[in-house]
Amino acid sequence: MTIKIYGDPGSGSLRRVTTAAKIMGIEIERVNVDLFKGESQTDEFKSRLNPHGLTPVLEDGDFILYEAAAINLYLANKVDSLLVGTTEKDRFQVLQWMFWSGEQWRIFATTLFDERVGKTVMGLSKNEPVIAFAEGKFRAAAKVLNQHLEGRKFMVGQALTLADFDIAGPFSQIDRSKPPLRDYPNLMAWHDNLLQSVPEWAETKAEVDNRMDSFLESVGVKL
Repeated sequence: MTIKIYGDPGSGSLRRVTTAAKIMGIEIERVNVDLFKGESQTDEFKSRLNPHGLTPVLEDGDFILYEAAAINLYLANKVDSLLVGTTEKDRFQVLQWMFWSGEQWRIFATTLFDERVGKTVMGLSKNEPVIAFAEGKFRAAAKVLNQHLEGRKFMVGQALTLADFDIAGPFSQIDRSKPPLRDYPNLMAWHDNLLQSVPEWAETKAEVDNRMDSFLESVGVKL
């Protein structure tokens, strides 16, 4: 039975899953969920797939799993993938950065997206103090990453891991939510290397950009 992945092609979180699945050679069935139409907010979606009304969601037979990081770890476990690290210490460092990304990094990128993109689309006023707070937290985390990535091509060890995708998530909306990523040269060089050396990551960038740019054009929004 093919694993189903529910999500919107404009989502950076879905991008992390589809990229990893392709690299691991795992066949998935994409089920489109239009977040802009509120398709994840229905009672059916919340009761069966994710009570938070968020994507991506994995459905493997009668097993349901949400949160992109957990989904990627589940998929990696299925095929004993080296994307979780090649040594015991590397595996724990991969987990460290994945957990860190959720608590110290992507949460503030999401806030910037909600304020700068979501509210613009909905015609609501931005909360400038919230933006300033999120940018401050984001910059503090980016400084840590910039130091960590000095002389590195990957987050952990000498090879691509799931930690790279978790940290790279905010780059998916860099030109829309405008997180201050370009102020950190080591971080930018690391991500440029991902785009050049991991074709699957470049392919999903094109998918996200096409979805987001087409939607914003359709509603007459320029960011």
